[in-house]
Amino acid sequence: MHSFEIVAPDRGIENSLRHKVDRKTKPLGALGQLESLAVQIGLIQQTLTPSLERPQMLVFAGDHGAARAGVSAYPQDVTWQMVENFLAGGAAINVFARQNGLGLAVVDAGVAHDFGGPREGLIDLKVAPGTANYLETPAMTAVQCAQAIEQGAGVVFGLAAAGCQVVGFGEMGIGNTASASLITHCLTGVPLADCVGRGTGLDDAGLARKQALLEQALTRYRVAGGGDDPFAVLAEFGGFEMATMAGAMLAAAEAKMVLLIDGFIVGSAALVAARLEPALLDYCVFCHRSAEPGHRAQLQALQAEPLLDLGLRLGEGTGAALAFPLVQAAVAFLNEMASFESAGVAG
Repeated sequence: MHSFEIVAPDRGIENSLRHKVDRKTKPLGALGQLESLAVQIGLIQQTLTPSLERPQMLVFAGDHGAARAGVSAYPQDVTWQMVENFLAGGAAINVFARQNGLGLAVVDAGVAHDFGGPREGLIDLKVAPGTANYLETPAMTAVQCAQAIEQGAGVVFGLAAAGCQVVGFGEMGIGNTASASLITHCLTGVPLADCVGRGTGLDDAGLARKQALLEQALTRYRVAGGGDDPFAVLAEFGGFEMATMAGAMLAAAEAKMVLLIDGFIVGSAALVAARLEPALLDYCVFCHRSAEPGHRAQLQALQAEPLLDLGLRLGEGTGAALAFPLVQAAVAFLNEMASFESAGVAG
């Protein structure tokens, strides 16, 4: 597997960035989070005049063996049907990506469906047609997990080589909120019950069943001696879309790109990636706070303050796409807004 070399940005220009922000024609701190975001992007790119060239959304798709056991309100076939919807341009992420000037590609990391050869907008990185059922056995082998990470990294290194500076992360996979709940519990220590939500819309009985099944899976893992190593937890409970996404995130941070982190599922991949390489967080922009309860645990553990809080729980990368105009605004005011000196305004 690729040995990632992620280093924290050199903070040598931080004072210059902050001075540039502070001398804009506004009261100190008046642009709130946009000011810290502008400084962060300047640090990532090591420049006082950052840019956001060739922004790209990647939606990672994969199926979960545990989905057939009833951890989701939707049948597993919805995964491939939604991939077809993405490819046809009809999903929410398509609408928001078009609206905000983001490129969009779908990564088949492990969908239990044959999409019939090369398709425009579809990147075939299928490790296997879905993971194993983690209620009975690890979701994937260590070899499969490493393969997924490596393949995800390869896609993003290719984007970086083509001049992409911003990559947004989305996902599709029936049952993946259950996987995210288990990963979040193991890597944050927050009680599992506090990490489990309704996902695609479970009623009270469905939520109780989901919680019981996840407790069963966790007990099996712990009895077998399973610990909290991030790679082991990912292989045990994750989906191929999550492992591929974690590799893509690690590559994006190594390439010094801006990472747009979506909600709960993407957050679980970011949690794994950050536990493997803590400096990754310097490159992450957390785009929204999901309505899924486990996302609060992730954000607190990562000490992240998201840009939006709209009650979203759709996934697909929609929160990242919706937040991108704010990222653009941070760069635009840093580059284009007059200073007190240039405008002849008394500071």
